[in-house]
Amino acid sequence: MIDFELPADLQALQARTREFIHNVVMSYESDARQEYHGPTDDLRLELCAKAREAGLLSPHAPKEYGGLGLDHRAMAVVFEAAGYSTLGPLAMNIQAPDEGNTNLLHQVATPEQKERWLKPLVAAESRSVFSMTEPDGGAGSDPSLMKTTATPDGDDYLINGRKWFITGMPGAGFHIIMAKTLDHEGNDVGATMFMTDADTPGIEMVRMLDTIDSNSPGGHCEVDYNNVRIPASQILGEVGKGFRYAQVRLGPARMTHCMRWLGAAQRAHDIATEYARTRQAFGKAIIEHQGIGFQLADNKIDLQTARLMTWHGCWLLDQGDKAQAETSMCKVHCSEALGRVVDRSMQVLGAKGICTDTVIERIYRDIRCFRIYDGPSEVHRWVLARS
Repeated sequence: MIDFELPADLQALQARTREFIHNVVMSYESDARQEYHGPTDDLRLELCAKAREAGLLSPHAPKEYGGLGLDHRAMAVVFEAAGYSTLGPLAMNIQAPDEGNTNLLHQVATPEQKERWLKPLVAAESRSVFSMTEPDGGAGSDPSLMKTTATPDGDDYLINGRKWFITGMPGAGFHIIMAKTLDHEGNDVGATMFMTDADTPGIEMVRMLDTIDSNSPGGHCEVDYNNVRIPASQILGEVGKGFRYAQVRLGPARMTHCMRWLGAAQRAHDIATEYARTRQAFGKAIIEHQGIGFQLADNKIDLQTARLMTWHGCWLLDQGDKAQAETSMCKVHCSEALGRVVDRSMQVLGAKGICTDTVIERIYRDIRCFRIYDGPSEVHRWVLARS
């Protein structure tokens, strides 16, 4: 039986996170350093310094590298509290893709690789890129279509190919690149993950993509890898096991998306509820009209079911269960249920909801993409149907 009662130390950490978000981070939400393609690194570093002072930086990361070493259930509680502000995950260094890459490196990287790349990532001194998705005709929902290749050349590999919707490339410190790998005879031995510094020759940004979301520093871009030379010592894990490692990263990352967006959807609901209590129409507060009250009631239902599904999925992960079906179900349900919460909240606010007087407009744009990130709902439903 799952115990949903939070232990005292986790309740205290939750309260401390909420206080930090409300008293420090939310005051930055109108900061001009939030640009079209996301917050600037200057803003990120300033916020991370505040989290470091509060003892809340990198709660997901291993203690030996400076994190808090939380398990998944504790992360669910803290990440939701952080997600209450549009800048909370950035401030606490739990924003995608860095959060997922931290978990991947912790589980797969060598001690030397951890010292070189994981340590500065946990300290918020560096950002990272996870370079897997490709343009039409290449790897996307079907990773077997991967066209980017890694060809051996002596003790090195040469990476060639084009990736797109790569988050955070401008200003990143290093790339994790997934490529179809060939042996010396030209045989395909499977996908492999390679790590390299962002200034390695041959890495070229083709263009920035103009997307509706703006929550990640560096935005999303298209990138070419032209004969990028990477030593074999910078392979992440083993040759040919890239897809297996991708699941190590993507399963928990889907859950952490749910955690963060729970906080954002709760924020939208709280704003809508407070507005409905004070806004008058037809002789009474609009919350007293069924059309409004029922929408807020539905919000409560969606928020609570999403929270319980997330906690259950995290409990399974903490038990060592790969929980692929559960994480897929949770990702689909949360992305759609929390999207409904934000949509209803915007509707309750009327004209005020679609302008920047509140953060709901921003959350609405950002959370819509959650149904696409880390596998669209349709792919997860297909995987569940097959099973």
